[in-house]
Amino acid sequence: MLTTDETGFLRNGRPHRFVSAAVHYFRVHPDLWTDRLERLRAMGVNTVETYVAWNVHEPSPGEFTFDGAHDVAAFIRAAGALGLDVIVRPGPYICAEWDFGGLPAWLLADSAMRLRRSDARYLAAVDAWFDVLIPVLLPLLGSRGGPVVALGVENEYGSYGNDTAYLEYLRDGLVRRGVDCLLFTTDGADHGFQLGGRVPGLLSTGTFGSRPEQSLATLRAHQPEGPLVCVEYWHGWFDHWGEPHHTRDPKDAADTLDRLLAAGASVNIYMGHGGTNFGWWNGANHDGTTYRPDVTSYDYDAPVGEAGELTPKFHLFREVIARHLGPPAHEPPPPLPRLTPRTCPVRGYVPLTDCLDVLSAPLLHTEPLTMEETGQARGLIHYRTRLRGPLPEAALRIDGLADRAQVFLDGREIGVLERERPAAPLPLTVPEGGAELVVLVENQGRVNYGPLLADRKGITGGVRLDNQYQFGWEIRPLPLDDLSGLRFTATPATDGPGFHRVTVPLDAPADGFLALPGWTKGMVWLNGFALGRYWERGPQRTLYAPGPLWRAGDNELIILELHRPGAAVDIRDTPDLGAEGEAPIPVW
Repeated sequence: MLTTDETGFLRNGRPHRFVSAAVHYFRVHPDLWTDRLERLRAMGVNTVETYVAWNVHEPSPGEFTFDGAHDVAAFIRAAGALGLDVIVRPGPYICAEWDFGGLPAWLLADSAMRLRRSDARYLAAVDAWFDVLIPVLLPLLGSRGGPVVALGVENEYGSYGNDTAYLEYLRDGLVRRGVDCLLFTTDGADHGFQLGGRVPGLLSTGTFGSRPEQSLATLRAHQPEGPLVCVEYWHGWFDHWGEPHHTRDPKDAADTLDRLLAAGASVNIYMGHGGTNFGWWNGANHDGTTYRPDVTSYDYDAPVGEAGELTPKFHLFREVIARHLGPPAHEPPPPLPRLTPRTCPVRGYVPLTDCLDVLSAPLLHTEPLTMEETGQARGLIHYRTRLRGPLPEAALRIDGLADRAQVFLDGREIGVLERERPAAPLPLTVPEGGAELVVLVENQGRVNYGPLLADRKGITGGVRLDNQYQFGWEIRPLPLDDLSGLRFTATPATDGPGFHRVTVPLDAPADGFLALPGWTKGMVWLNGFALGRYWERGPQRTLYAPGPLWRAGDNELIILELHRPGAAVDIRDTPDLGAEGEAPIPVW
């Protein structure tokens, strides 16, 4: 059991300091959980920390999944079997650069619901979720012989609001359901954040990446006694599409960690191993002006890289931790095998327009519906209507575009509209007799942090020609969860949205990285598993393809290309996330 006194932590009654590493089970293939945990243990940590992503476990209201890649209990047990304590942060909001901060998209179908506050509708959904989740966690608590020593209450709430009654409701709900381990809140090391997110009687912890003495002093000003905890030490950072790749000098990161430990603080290294935003799960940021979606990789410049690499930061952190906790008792496992580089040509193609009836059923509505209104969480959504003509000159505008639209007139792409340029019109001409208008919208990831969290996708306003709204729409949700019905042909590929098939023969599975030179933007599936998005905009140039997804014999890659396809896919044995040192991480 982990408890506190006026000076620090006690573990089973003895003075204790945790040095933890963050790793998210939902960003790592389950066959690799133990490998990643063993590497972190070899770095010298005595604890690991994970969020619980609500949207992963309850994709639809009342529909719960806790098996396979979603088996959070199995992940916690794997950590415990290695002698690691576990800190669990069940949210319900987690941020984490994860779609919608871990909240399920179906919450947004209720326009009256208000998130992260004392709203009856929202609290009812949270209660229903905790009624299912907490019984999964209870047998894993330290009081019951499990490895879980602490649970977080919400996450960085002070940077969002100051409804302390909401936080108290969550705390009381955890206790009422039987949680008897240490509970804590987490906020940035800023006076305003601490004032908004603290709950009297709960341990307050901080999140920061630099200036440790100043940050710890801020925490101490709000909590005069008890442990000092940096529950997220940001030694790295995440990337947005179209921006530089972030790295941090390993010596500088190790020096900050050393100063934190020298000050007597307990620390959770965020991230110990970052993993991958597989599929459509990446989050996004919005500062009120610019929308910035995250890339597929969540490598985070972590000491254990996206594919399990032991980086220079790993070895420096290991030395620092050893100075404060003693040498680690375990060595890391050997590197995992990598695929032999090769180039594999495209062998099949089918345009998206030929697959609509296989992939979706049409909905008819007066105006465009959002994804959430159709019951869809992620992917693409296809809108079609008939324009009246002739109209020699008009400007097409989309009100409330989220996030990126390709616009087609009678099957020909006439332009792309993007969320960060909401006022940009698209000129068009409608011929005599009218024309078919298609708007294909990509959900590029829901905002996961800040006041613009209620980020509905698709078209949230309407489509106008000049000032006239266009009504009468056929709407096709395209979550693309099942591509088994696609029928490929040897027809040469053309530009525009379409699926492309590549066969990769292997003697044995191993880790690999997919590069798509000449391709523009889209999504890749490996043997039916959605690896993630690619975009020529960069900085990320390869997608991580974990060994457990491959098989001996023929493997199938399916590529949804939205614009200009390439002719082949390169299999590589090293990643390319952008130029090293291309951009330093922010200073906090």
